[in-house]
Amino acid sequence: MKSYDPYPSQQFKRRPGISSARTNSRHWVTALLLFLVACYGCGKKPEVAKAPPAPPPPAPVVSITANPSTLQAGQPVIVTWETQNATEVRIDPFGPVDLSGSKSVTPAQSMTYHLVAKGPGGTQEMAARVTVMPASASAPAPTGEEEQLFASGGGRQDVFFDLDTFEIRSDQQDTIQHDAAFLQQHPDLQILVEGHCDELGSAEYNLALGESRANQVRSALVQAGIDSSRIDTMSYGKERPFCKESSEDCWKQNRRAHIVAKAEPH
Repeated sequence: MKSYDPYPSQQFKRRPGISSARTNSRHWVTALLLFLVACYGCGKKPEVAKAPPAPPPPAPVVSITANPSTLQAGQPVIVTWETQNATEVRIDPFGPVDLSGSKSVTPAQSMTYHLVAKGPGGTQEMAARVTVMPASASAPAPTGEEEQLFASGGGRQDVFFDLDTFEIRSDQQDTIQHDAAFLQQHPDLQILVEGHCDELGSAEYNLALGESRANQVRSALVQAGIDSSRIDTMSYGKERPFCKESSEDCWKQNRRAHIVAKAEPH
């Protein structure tokens, strides 16, 4: 038997307007929450990291040398310079020059080569000093053993070297001993050891090689008992060849250290 329902038509029927009101309320709540979130977010915007300032441009780096730094009048000198981070380089007394390079000159008097390098990072300066000594006065012509030791033309006073080296060869040791014995017999004699090279290679390279050869002979004479104060050295590089032909036989004669008398004993 069915139960009696006095209001069958209204059992599941909702009142008009309730559903739409609830839906509108939810929409308003959602909108309000979104508004509050937006307002909160606007109040605390994340800070944007600032890019660090660009580093300043590097300052120029410079170097300048003069080789040899002490020389006699008429002898050449090689001025060499290098720069970094520079856009403009000037050397007095040359004027504007390349950013790096070298130059062979023959100064008539003592000279200071002053380099100024400019670039986006500033200015740097450096100088190299060259001292020019007066040419040595010619000594009176030696006689006897002195003539044998200091004769021109490549006598026993010349110590010969192999290509591109300043090591004294074993076959040149007798020459060193002979020269040392003569200097011991003439204790007042002052000498100059000249370093010479062949024509191969740059002027700068041969000036340095000639200096090493002269110093090596000087050291050997000192080891043989000669006072170092009696011996000066000088490099002529390839500027004063003994033999002027372009051949290996000629070049061999120019790879030498030449000993000359600076003054006669009184």
